[in-house]
Amino acid sequence: MLSEQQGRILIRLARQTIEKHLRVDPADPVGPEELSDPALQARLGVFVTLKKKGQLRGCIGSLTGTETIVNGVRRHAVNAAFNDYRFSPVTVDELPELNIEVSVLTEPRSLAYQDADDLIRQLRPQVDGVILADAAGRSATFLPQVWEQLPSVPLFLGQLCLKAGLREDAWKTGNLQIQTYQVQYFEEGP
Repeated sequence: MLSEQQGRILIRLARQTIEKHLRVDPADPVGPEELSDPALQARLGVFVTLKKKGQLRGCIGSLTGTETIVNGVRRHAVNAAFNDYRFSPVTVDELPELNIEVSVLTEPRSLAYQDADDLIRQLRPQVDGVILADAAGRSATFLPQVWEQLPSVPLFLGQLCLKAGLREDAWKTGNLQIQTYQVQYFEEGP
């Protein structure tokens, strides 16, 4: 479990990485001594989410810990700002309007369920991030924060199926692999 201070370091690192990519001097640079914190060297999945005026502006990450949290934040900050295919690259003019969120994930765990009703009973809105995959390899995930926009389990799963390129009701009738994870997330703010 990371502290609020460690989370603030990750937020500053994400912003600094985007600023440097845009050739802007970092407003609140992170020092090497802050990044050497052993907790930030753990290998966990990380997502960086960018919002502008409350609307999604980019979100990229990894579900498993293939690199340190610090390296994941750096890589995903660049990808969320400049390589999310859903959006045009972030510009210098947008920097003051961006709100950055960093999510650090637990390891995903398979969720065994019998049928659609059992799946609904087991999922925990506002708590579980969900990875959904079919036998053909189509998959998608929603972070737990997405429950805020999609508060019911059927709506959440339907939209997740669409994101994976499946029918909206595939979660009811399909034989899908479901994994869940939790996040600790930190958001820019006062």
